[in-house]
Amino acid sequence: MITKPNKAGRFALEAVMFVLSLVFLYPLFLAINNSLKSFGEVMTDVIALPKKLAFENYSYVWEFINYPRLFLNNAVITILGLAGIILFSSIAAYKLARTKSRLSGLLYILVIMPMLIPFQSIMLTVLQVAKDLNLSESTWGLGMLYWGFGAPLAVFIYHGFVKGIPKEIDESATIDGASGFRLFFSVIFPLLKSVTTTVIIIDVMWIWNDFLLPLLMVNGSPDTKTLTLAAYTFVGQYTSDWQYAMTAMVMAVLPSIIVFIFLQKYIVKGVVAGAVKG
Repeated sequence: MITKPNKAGRFALEAVMFVLSLVFLYPLFLAINNSLKSFGEVMTDVIALPKKLAFENYSYVWEFINYPRLFLNNAVITILGLAGIILFSSIAAYKLARTKSRLSGLLYILVIMPMLIPFQSIMLTVLQVAKDLNLSESTWGLGMLYWGFGAPLAVFIYHGFVKGIPKEIDESATIDGASGFRLFFSVIFPLLKSVTTTVIIIDVMWIWNDFLLPLLMVNGSPDTKTLTLAAYTFVGQYTSDWQYAMTAMVMAVLPSIIVFIFLQKYIVKGVVAGAVKG
């Protein structure tokens, strides 16, 4: 009598999740579907399947936007941004979690508070500061800007996880002669593997596919553009090549989707571990 309701409830839950997954995947399907059409087919019917697969759209976009160059730009920005976010956020979270005082509590609140501030409200100020520091029109400069924008969430995730690591580990390492940065990188940081993977996945999906910040910072030169900005070049004021825009968008988001597919299991694992231990 108990098993049947459980099976029925599980089936209903799986059905709901399946429907929701189709809803979320439908925009991606439309993008891929229209990337394989000619301009006439796209303008005639967006939803219909292509009568003839136009694979030449991909070869044209590859050459037109110089895909290898823009892919390298995305890779530099993403790797540099990730490196800074992980390094500074993990150290800050560890120090804040281990220091028990009112000041550390206040600093922790100040560090994570920027998550509540919309980027649109400060973007003009950020642009001006970036120009003053010669960080604009540079992929390296853009990657460094992500350190500040990505740190609050990363510190929040790391902080909850670090609080669950026993302090006895620090004391044992100190007795063995490890202290300071050696203690952190040799003992503590390896224990943050699962939560670091979570931070990597979240920030790769964000930085790689970001549009607004690159639009403000590196849109002035073709050599510094990103893949998402390149997709926008096919959309004009009077006419738009939607088939090429969809193709460029698919080519832009595909690497981040591949990363997500291979590492998605670590997202829930890392977040739950941090929540439980915190």
